[in-house]
Amino acid sequence: MRITSARRIVDVESGTRKLDIVRYYARAAPWLLPHLRDRPVSLLRAPQGLGAEALFQRHLTRMPIPGVTLHDELESGHPLIGIDTLEALINVAQVDAIELHTWNARAADVEAPDRVVLDLDPDPALGWDRVIAAAELTRALLGDLGLEAFCQTSGGKGLHIVVPLVPTASWDDVKAFARAVAQRLASGWPTQFTATQSAEHHKKKVYVDYHRNVRGAGTPAAYSLRARPGMGVSVPIAWDELGQTTGGAHWTLANIDVRLKQLSRPKRSKRPAPWAGYARVRQTVSSELTLRMEEGGA
Repeated sequence: MRITSARRIVDVESGTRKLDIVRYYARAAPWLLPHLRDRPVSLLRAPQGLGAEALFQRHLTRMPIPGVTLHDELESGHPLIGIDTLEALINVAQVDAIELHTWNARAADVEAPDRVVLDLDPDPALGWDRVIAAAELTRALLGDLGLEAFCQTSGGKGLHIVVPLVPTASWDDVKAFARAVAQRLASGWPTQFTATQSAEHHKKKVYVDYHRNVRGAGTPAAYSLRARPGMGVSVPIAWDELGQTTGGAHWTLANIDVRLKQLSRPKRSKRPAPWAGYARVRQTVSSELTLRMEEGGA
């Protein structure tokens, strides 16, 4: 496949070229595609590199991308993007996509979300140990509710906590639950968390961003690059690996191949894939559970 402007520098800090991004997505496809497949995907494109204006694209209107699935029926008149194959993945990289954001629902049942995502976004002044502690507290709170959660480095500053669901609740129910969890964390540990985005409330705290849990919002997919200097990668991790991480961008384009090599040789690494049990989880959220959180229960 011919890649145009292959040697254009995308990230001056790391020296990353467009060709490096295309090649990474080709190598990562076996692990990345399962997280993209059958979901609406939004693209963050940087045609002129990270120092210039980026474009966030949810729809395909004027410019077709070869191999990309079109979800015409999900938003009338505005086809949504689907990336289900290696061909599609390489072609979105060819049109300068760096970040790949997926919806919290499958295209086949888009009105029924199948996960909750809590974005733990720390004040940059905080040490990473505080972010690790925040993630463990979030996991414990969800565990008290009978919910299993999974952890993922964001590739940026923080962590994503992902709660898989049987797709039975509505978008309103899922957002209400996520908001209740964020507010419960902020009220229970007010020196550590905030559920308010403003800089004043964010100072020396971890902001629990629950706003990804609405129809049309997206979260960087597992193994997606991030359009930030250094080219961080969002990576699923096991909970017992959390203490070994050094930041939200623990993995970058420069070192992600070490992780991919571990994943490709599970017998040698003597440990299962970090989210090996994800697909087997059967749990849901309800208005009763949300009310319990709002009333201060766990």
